[in-house]
Formats: sequence, structure tokens, C-alpha cells
Amino acid sequence: MNRTMRCVHCRCLFVPNPRAKPQRFCANKACQRARKAQWQREKMATDPDYQANQRDCQHRWQHQHPHYWRQYRQTRADYRERNRLLQQHRDHKRRGRLLAKMDVLEVVTSIQPGMYHLIPAIGPHLAKMDVLSQKCHVMPIT
Repeated sequence: MNRTMRCVHCRCLFVPNPRAKPQRFCANKACQRARKAQWQREKMATDPDYQANQRDCQHRWQHQHPHYWRQYRQTRADYRERNRLLQQHRDHKRRGRLLAKMDVLEVVTSIQPGMYHLIPAIGPHLAKMDVLSQKCHVMPIT
């Protein structure tokens, strides 16, 4: 008796292989690709040995092909344009947030004698952890 099942991926009816009891995907190439991707996601989520093996393989490949992404960006104008647009979008979204920099301290040379106008930096969009603070003493000239 051939009973039909509905494919989990494409929702088409198919006759399952009687030797494959838990078959849920049809033989279509796209459905088999989806089945493999689902298996890999589940394996990565549950098997630490598989995760470590995948991570090691990726590191090995990256060391064997160190200039891959540089060459890819040079040859793919569509990739560069998409990246540029996405970066502009991220920059635009970030403008509304608070600005916090942790590595802004620059080497300050000695302050030369002279007259300086001190203007306070007031505003909610400025938060720096390592800003150089100076204590100023007012000395009246008589």
C-alpha cells in the first residue's frame, strides 16, 4: 500500500521510501538541501564535538586562503555597493544613539602659554570614558 505524505519543505505530496521510516522530505533537490541544512543546524546546536570540528575546518580554510575576501570584494562590484549601502544605513541608525568611545585618548602635547576659551561640552550624545580632564584655576590680572 502506497500512502502519500506531505513534504515538510515544499508541501508537495510524495510517496515515502518504505526503507526510510522517518522520511519527511521529498526527493526534490531543494528539499534535500533544506533537510541537510536543518540537520546541520540541529547538530551544531546539540553536538559540541561537531561544533569544534566545524570551527577547526573554517580556521584551516581561512589560513589556506588568507586573501579570499579581499579578492572577492575587488571582483564583485555588486557586493561592494550592497555593503556600502548597508553601512550607510547602520551609520544613519547609529546617529540617534549615544556615542561612547573607549579608545579616544590621544597623546597631548604640553599646553602653550596663552589665552584659551573653555567651552563646556554639554549634551546627551557625548559619553567618553577616558577624556583628559584639566583643572583650571582663575588667576586675576591686576
